[in-house]
Amino acid sequence: MNQPAKPDLESGDALGAILASFARAGFARCEPSILQPAGLFLDHSGEDFRGRLYQTSDAGGADLCLRPEYTIPVCRAYLASAQAGEAASYAYGGPVFRFPSEGERGAGELLQAGLESFGREDRDAADAEILAAALEAAAGAGAKDLVIRAGDAGLVSAFLDRLDLPPVWRRRIEIGHARGEPLAKIFAPPANGKEQAGVLAALSKMDAKEARALVEDLLSIAGISAVGGRSAGEIAERFLDQAALADGAGVSAETHALVDAFFSIEGQVDEASAALRRLAADTSIDLSDALDSLDTRSSFLAARGIDIDRVRFSTGFARLLDYYSGFVFEARADGAAGPPLIGGGRYDRLLKTLGAKADIPAVGAAIWVDRLAARGQARGQAQ
Repeated sequence: MNQPAKPDLESGDALGAILASFARAGFARCEPSILQPAGLFLDHSGEDFRGRLYQTSDAGGADLCLRPEYTIPVCRAYLASAQAGEAASYAYGGPVFRFPSEGERGAGELLQAGLESFGREDRDAADAEILAAALEAAAGAGAKDLVIRAGDAGLVSAFLDRLDLPPVWRRRIEIGHARGEPLAKIFAPPANGKEQAGVLAALSKMDAKEARALVEDLLSIAGISAVGGRSAGEIAERFLDQAALADGAGVSAETHALVDAFFSIEGQVDEASAALRRLAADTSIDLSDALDSLDTRSSFLAARGIDIDRVRFSTGFARLLDYYSGFVFEARADGAAGPPLIGGGRYDRLLKTLGAKADIPAVGAAIWVDRLAARGQARGQAQ
């Protein structure tokens, strides 16, 4: 019996195999315009991302860029469609354009394929479907038996909600976690000069209302009404935030130890869930809804044929985009270092920032076809 030919990764057959797999799974093809508004990507990836965009402008002076990824363009296409607000599933595949980061191949044009699911209220089942469909498509293109690393931004938010942290510390921990910063860096005092340190120390001893008024008065005396687009009031709030961080106010040694314990949990997903339940019971922190969701999602993953023993869950794991709100994941070859072959997660809040009237449940996954090709070449040379 003849065996089917393996996809020729360099010729583009891998992309065709992936898109065919998505079509069999019921995902309709969506191919947004290659030219996109640059500001949308900078708003969600930060100004540091500007250096990786290929930018231009139109006759009216609007900043545009070549499509650097698919999620935001597919979201915009969904919101512009008749299905906006309803359940819909899309697949995509084609070139994206961004200056390569270290370790990436090519000269700025990369092949990406993926899928997005919108509007489903059964979030745990939708999460499992997206990951399973991405793994199946990657396996059809030659990447089998991948190891999955997962986390949950929703679980992290639920945990931080229970700590009654001052807002500045809540933001500091959540943003630091999303950026992949170690806890030692997150809890380190701000690096300020001696003059600033004196001002911050003085502000930390004042009533917040009086401190804010003092900073605004000083800015007014100096003739400063705005700096870098920030108003005097916003600058004053920034000074007060820095004063609280420098002073360490609001974070007790007990809370610090609890944060350390939470973010140190990592292991096979069922083992990690059990460890989190023990921590919640020992500290009387109610994480039952988030942990029930974690266990339900694991059951759906297993029902879709995913080997749960190959899913490693870490409370400290995050993908470096600010719009993820729940389950996040990456998949690599066992023992492989470097960028993932698959990455994605849940982003329920993103569509409202793109014009939806309310949050819409959404989850997606991207497959980096060029990385599949590089892996296939490496395996071929090793044989």
